[in-house]
Amino acid sequence: MKRDSKLSGVLHVLLHMAELNAPITSEALAAAMQTNPVVVRRLMAGLRQAGFVSSAKGHGGGWVLSCSLGSVTLGDIHNAVGAPALLAMGNRTESPGCIVEQAVNAALDGACQEAEALLLRRLNGITLADLSRDFHRRMTGGGFTAKDIAHAS
Repeated sequence: MKRDSKLSGVLHVLLHMAELNAPITSEALAAAMQTNPVVVRRLMAGLRQAGFVSSAKGHGGGWVLSCSLGSVTLGDIHNAVGAPALLAMGNRTESPGCIVEQAVNAALDGACQEAEALLLRRLNGITLADLSRDFHRRMTGGGFTAKDIAHAS
């Protein structure tokens, strides 16, 4: 089953954007995410609506962060990109007539609801600043430079 990597991809580009001192185009972000610029624009629209990024058109334009890294959580970003499902598991039949399957569904539904609530609490406890600190720790600990982490456009 394919996993939804939207949140991971958006967090990736937001950390790259935090390292830049200039706007970055949808095309450059698409190269970093290995996707199409249209997909990037769609994702960034939700982030712009939430006030996390802004954009400027024309020569020298592009996307920039418009929030403090310490004030935005991974949960905030998850919501801004449409709150995709956190768990891929589901019931075989949503309204089963079989009482065995009803019992199975009840157990799975309860477990999934608890797991999703726990995951959302964790996402709401991690800020973009936390990710940035971890990234910088890994970069300096590994002897990398900003040039080493730049994705070729």
